Amino acid sequence: MSASREKKSRQELNSSGWTNPKTAREAQQRREERRSSILYGVIAVVFVLVAITVIVWKSNIIQKTATAATIDGQKYTAAEVDFHYQNVYRNFINNNYTMLSYGLLSLNTSASLSGQTLTEGDAAMLNLEPDAVGQTWKDYFVDQALEQMSAVQAVLKTAKDEGFQYPASVQENYDAGMQSLRDNAAASGVSADRYLQASLGSTMTEKVYGQRLMATLQYEAYANAKQDSLTYSDAELEDAYQADRNTYDRVDYEYVTVSGTAEGTTDADGNAVEPTEEETAAAMAAAKAKAEEVLAAYEGGQSLESQADTENGVTYAHSETASYSSTPVLEWAFDNARREGDVEVIENSSSYTVALFHSKSRFEYNTVDVRHVLIRPEETTLSSEDEGYQADVDAKRADAKAKAEELYAQWQSGEATEESFAQLARDNSADGNADQGGIYTEVYRGQMVTTFNDWCFDTGRKPGDTGIVETDYGYHIMYFVGQSTPYWKVQVRNSLVNTAMDEWYGTFTQNHTITKSDSGMKYVG
Repeated sequence: MSASREKKSRQELNSSGWTNPKTAREAQQRREERRSSILYGVIAVVFVLVAITVIVWKSNIIQKTATAATIDGQKYTAAEVDFHYQNVYRNFINNNYTMLSYGLLSLNTSASLSGQTLTEGDAAMLNLEPDAVGQTWKDYFVDQALEQMSAVQAVLKTAKDEGFQYPASVQENYDAGMQSLRDNAAASGVSADRYLQASLGSTMTEKVYGQRLMATLQYEAYANAKQDSLTYSDAELEDAYQADRNTYDRVDYEYVTVSGTAEGTTDADGNAVEPTEEETAAAMAAAKAKAEEVLAAYEGGQSLESQADTENGVTYAHSETASYSSTPVLEWAFDNARREGDVEVIENSSSYTVALFHSKSRFEYNTVDVRHVLIRPEETTLSSEDEGYQADVDAKRADAKAKAEELYAQWQSGEATEESFAQLARDNSADGNADQGGIYTEVYRGQMVTTFNDWCFDTGRKPGDTGIVETDYGYHIMYFVGQSTPYWKVQVRNSLVNTAMDEWYGTFTQNHTITKSDSGMKYVG
């Protein structure tokens, strides 16, 4: 990617609210992603197997059984390593979708990973050590997979030594996952082995898949038990907040930005010509002068918004809950010396900003607990180009609405308690939390889709309130349980939990003897 194209991509990302990951907080989040990918990513692969075009594969016992790696004396076949390799790779694509879309990572998902190497830019964007530069992307994902496998192996040994009792949900989820696999394979008209080979790699078999799935579910159960044991007092939450306020505080400020980018030109052959240093300096000087004019106009009684002139590179914005990042404007806004009404002209790399500070605060509002029953419309069998498509979609949504109203009326005519509502959800909800009685705890503003969110955070909402809400997913029968923990406490506690679990995970990935075998590793990926 050219320097100018990369700069443009970064500008587009910044304008969309994306944050460069090269900060301590984003680095921590990426370490947590690596840990949590095994907690949730493999399970997602299990339950979201999609329709596929089945490939032809000649069963070869060598490929499937060849030793690919040894961890502390325990040998693993290519198929076993591939299970985790595919998990790591798919999670990476999901977690880094934005950067991949904007070309900020060199990875080409359509080409062989063995022929691509990590660049200095990749290492910087992903907060990797310098020695990662030059490593192939395949080796990068293999190393992550082996780290994951070493953690699973070590955790399961610890659980066994402690006599940890796995909850019944482990076997239930395993049975459901394997049944889902077999159902999808049958729907595609192939065996489970063929289905897995097309979806997760040519060495995969139902037996290996089941073994690694069970190991992963057991790992998840032990890790969840550890996570559930972590509790923090209000004093500990306050201390953690005070120690890292910029992570949790938000600022309310208005700003006018004046572009200081010099216009490029073209030569006689139509080639782009970058502005000279003198032209760039002149553009910045003009931007500074304009910003000072905007400031003077504001101090003279005009609003900042009225100074906007987008056609000439002068833009206005008002952010009521801006989060911290290491930019000149936000460094200024988050300074503890800021007071309401402060206004200043601030120099950026290619612009000047007139910033007006209003306030800085944390999220004091209470989160909410709510139950719901999702009635999802049946999917139409017609394509969007077919005649009658919209009518069929509308009819199915009408059927879903009628069913929601009928169930709601049945509940109201009965005991109409929270517990009976929870049972209604268990019996009828299409959402993934049906088994938990449709409960969502500590829901924060903006977490749910708009109509769902607006119902939950209606200013007059009271415990025991019910109703029906329509979203793109279908119709939700709602039950408001009540207000819960202030959101800032939820944020701080989650951060402490993630840090503790990240450290916990790290203890299980250290001091392992891992060796790779070329004879089996060549079949991975």
